[in-house]
Amino acid sequence: MLDLIKVSQTETDDLLAATFTLWLKHMTKFSRSAEQFMALVLQSVLWVVLFGAGMRSFIPQVHGSDYLSFMLPGIIALSALSGAVGGGLILLDERLRGIMKEYLVSPIPRLSILLGNAASTITKSLLQAAIMLGVGVLMGAHLSSNPFGWVGALILISLFTLGFSGIALAVAAQAQSTAGYHGLIFLLNLPLLFASNALYPLDVLPGWMKVVVLINPTTYVIDSVRAWGFGGQSAISLWASVPLLFLFACFGVWLALVSFQRSILN
Repeated sequence: MLDLIKVSQTETDDLLAATFTLWLKHMTKFSRSAEQFMALVLQSVLWVVLFGAGMRSFIPQVHGSDYLSFMLPGIIALSALSGAVGGGLILLDERLRGIMKEYLVSPIPRLSILLGNAASTITKSLLQAAIMLGVGVLMGAHLSSNPFGWVGALILISLFTLGFSGIALAVAAQAQSTAGYHGLIFLLNLPLLFASNALYPLDVLPGWMKVVVLINPTTYVIDSVRAWGFGGQSAISLWASVPLLFLFACFGVWLALVSFQRSILN
C-alpha cells in the first residue's frame, strides 16, 4: 500500500485538520479573487443563456422535455470538468513556485495536500453548478419536485468531480509546465463532453458513437442528474450509473495518489 494512505487512527484528526486548513486556504484565496469569481459566474451565464437559448429555439423538445432542461445536466457536467482542470492547475502552480516543498517539510500528513485540493475543487464545482442551475431556472428549466432526487444528483456530481479531480491532479503532479498540463488535460475536457449524451439523446446516435458514449463516465452522471434532478427519462439504469461513478471516483483518487507519490520521491 502507498505510504500516503498509511494513516493510523491517532493520525486521523491531524489529517482532517490539515485537509480543512488547506481547503480553507484555497477557498479564501478564491473568494478574494474577483477575477476567478467573475469568470466562474460569466462562464455559467454564457453557457446557459447563449447556448441554451439558441439551441432551445432550434430544438424545442427532446423526448417530451424542454431542451433547456435536457441540456442543463450536460452543462453542469462541463462545469465539473472545468473545475477539476482548475484544481489540477492550482497544484501545478504550487509545485512550480516551490510552495509544495513547504508543504512537504511541514508536520502535516502528505495525503492532506491532495485531499485539501480535491475538496476545494469539488466545492467550487458545486458552487458553479448551483449558479448554472439558478440561471437555468430563471430561463424556464423544469426541475424535479423530489428533494431526495436532488440529494442523489449532488452526490453523483461530487463523485464525478472527484474522479476527474484525481485525473487532473495526477497530470499536474507530473507535468513540467502549465502549457504541457493544458495540452494533456484538454485531450480529455471538451471531447468527453461532446462524446456523451449531454447535447443529444443516446438513442439517436450511430452505433459506433454509442459505444464511445457508453464508455464515457460523463454519460452516466448526465443521465442520472437528468433523471433525478430534472425528472427526465433515464436511458441507462441507475443501478449501473451509481456503482460506475463510485468506481470512477476511486480510480481518480488512486491515480492521483500514485502520481503524487512518484513526484515527491523523484
